[in-house]
Amino acid sequence: MNKIIVISGKQYSGKDTLAKILLQKMPDFKRIGIGDAIKIQFGKENNLTFEEIEAQKHLYREKLIELGNWGRAQDKNYWLNNLSNMDNIIVPDVRVEDEINFFKSKNAFLVRVNSSFENRSKRGVIVNNDDDTETALDNYQAWNIVVENNSTYEELQKQADVVISLFLKHIN
Repeated sequence: MNKIIVISGKQYSGKDTLAKILLQKMPDFKRIGIGDAIKIQFGKENNLTFEEIEAQKHLYREKLIELGNWGRAQDKNYWLNNLSNMDNIIVPDVRVEDEINFFKSKNAFLVRVNSSFENRSKRGVIVNNDDDTETALDNYQAWNIVVENNSTYEELQKQADVVISLFLKHIN
């Protein structure tokens, strides 16, 4: 059985931060992002390194969304196919229902990170807030846990412990 934790949430909600905390506490896991495949392809097409894209993500977000949507139009699992046989992974960027259904079929543990618009705005420049990749899972209800990230880093660390506890029950 694959051990997969997926994390969903709006931009700057704390998905990657939660993933980093989980990785510190679960060193046998690795981070594999759906968006990484998109960024690598975008970089090749635009002569940019992965690091350059990450450092200036807000400049490229609209084009990254377009490329992600293009891939999903070719095959709904276009960006997911390489992930399907991996084990002990945390996928911190699940954004649409096809992705969540794909991972649910792999018995993944589903985490939603919520944060207020005000808090998210303090963390970064919010763009394309009404795009499907931001709103498609707003009404999804089948999360294994919903983490509210409107407080401190220390509070998020405590919530990560709860995520791990529930994940361990999920896989046993």
